[in-house]
Amino acid sequence: MSLPGFFDALSDDHRDTVAKLLTEVEFAPGTTIFTEGDEGDAAYFIDEGEVRIELELPEVDTESVLRYEGPGATLGEVALLDRLPRSATAVADTLVRARTITTASIDELAVREPGAALALTQELARDATAKLRTLTSQVGDLLFATSPDPVVDELVGRAVAAQAEFADWSEDRVDALLRRLAEVFLEHAAPLAEATVEETHVGNVGDKTLKNMVAAQGVLDSIVGRIGAGPLGTDEATQVTEIAEAVGVVFGLVPVTNPVATAYFKTLVCLKSRNAVILSFHHAVLGVGNTVGQLIHEVLAAEGAPTDLVLWVTKRGSRKLTQQFMGHADIGLVLATGGAAMVRAAYSSGTPALGVGPGNAPCWIAPDADLPAAAAAIVMSKSFDNGVICGAEHNLVVDTSVRAELITQLEAQGAAVLSPEEAAGFLAVAVDPATNRFRGEMVGQSAATIAGFTGLSRPFDIKVIVVPATWDGEDTPLAGEKMTPVLSLFDVNDDDQAIALSRRLLAFMGTGHTSIVHSADPDRIARFGASMPTSRILANSPGAHGVFGVTTGLVPSLTLGCGTFGGNSTTDNVTYSNLRNVKRLARMIQPGAGSAEHPG
Repeated sequence: MSLPGFFDALSDDHRDTVAKLLTEVEFAPGTTIFTEGDEGDAAYFIDEGEVRIELELPEVDTESVLRYEGPGATLGEVALLDRLPRSATAVADTLVRARTITTASIDELAVREPGAALALTQELARDATAKLRTLTSQVGDLLFATSPDPVVDELVGRAVAAQAEFADWSEDRVDALLRRLAEVFLEHAAPLAEATVEETHVGNVGDKTLKNMVAAQGVLDSIVGRIGAGPLGTDEATQVTEIAEAVGVVFGLVPVTNPVATAYFKTLVCLKSRNAVILSFHHAVLGVGNTVGQLIHEVLAAEGAPTDLVLWVTKRGSRKLTQQFMGHADIGLVLATGGAAMVRAAYSSGTPALGVGPGNAPCWIAPDADLPAAAAAIVMSKSFDNGVICGAEHNLVVDTSVRAELITQLEAQGAAVLSPEEAAGFLAVAVDPATNRFRGEMVGQSAATIAGFTGLSRPFDIKVIVVPATWDGEDTPLAGEKMTPVLSLFDVNDDDQAIALSRRLLAFMGTGHTSIVHSADPDRIARFGASMPTSRILANSPGAHGVFGVTTGLVPSLTLGCGTFGGNSTTDNVTYSNLRNVKRLARMIQPGAGSAEHPG
């Protein structure tokens, strides 16, 4: 058996000895070779194919890929040397053929031929050290931008040129372009939803189709006919004229949970405000991302617009590549939709950014709530797209006086409300003990699927799973964001307790995002709204639909700001008006001629 070039430094005798320890292996695309946290029991020498090295993260919408490795690479040698758990996960990105050597065979070799074992260990250590040097260099590039990626420079340069050509388009011409884009988006809403579910295995086709349609028609209706750029008007009292101007090139992160709808939304609002946009799809949705990008280019070309107005990153994403885009001098704004880690990276990139935060909406069911309507809204919302909407209900805060009747109404709508015994068994299976969070494989899966593998059954189709809970502030998955059709249910005795618990839940996770109340009392609703540190307070509305403006008057948006409550720069449902600079032309006025609010 021939040996990889890695073993060139070994003597002929040692090479022959080591060759006998290697076993040929093959991994189909998508196969996990080893997992972060596993015992380091083998190293792999790649002969063919490419391997994706990634971190196991609790946030599904944070880019987890560290790098890609190809032929000639060695994987897993560090864990083989120190015998500690793996520090990352390796996944076959293509068909991979490799050879492997185990710790057991090295231990056996150390007894039988200690010289060969020592030589092999030294070579493994040299390879590990070389990787450390490379990593140090990459960190330096990220911190000090010493080695720009030519792919980044080329893509940004194209977008800059296209935006300059597009900046002076009239409102009518821009709106005509947006209408045509929305028509095409609507035509492809269903097939793209199907392709998304097939590629990601997250959510369901029907709800993703509706989401795509809202992101096309709903967003279009909210922006056409408005002024996207140029003079916005003059205040007669102050004689100040406001003038809107594009920020230039927007870099838009696109999450795995809502890839098509987010791409639709960001394209429409960026073009309305005369910006170019570079879309960066999560690595798990590159296939559907390429399809969306090609559709957009066809429309741009047909309408006489520069096709480079909308570009997307076709190179497989990694954290380093994303950081280089976000920190590029010619990116005017980062529009960050994704996991909290990605949003933090956007805010620390040195480029102005608009980001979001995690959802964890408390939903207070007050004593005077319309319980059938509240239950219907909760189940419809939390089951929508299998629970991946961050603005949906996550925690039910229920007054004890209506708890029993609410449970009856929830069950009538298809909720499985668990008994204490069922809850204990469910959590034992559903929660990963290593992270104390719901297992990643539950994200975006239907309640029926989750019920199946956790052993739950009901004489009806289960749409959501409700877990009764108590909470004294400890770290528990029941108090946090649940990107799955699972709800916690907490009891309270009065309004003061309901508001206090809702605030504590938000402080644990989700401050700034969304809170919900079901009540018939305007004063009770007003008190709840004034008390919640959230950017959106929904009254008697389903959460998932209300935050997007489907059942409320909120602006349709796929980027929901959390304000300074959640470490963001805006509380808005972000739209085109957030993606521009507003200049003010101020004219000389006589002293004393201004209003009380605007003294001259």
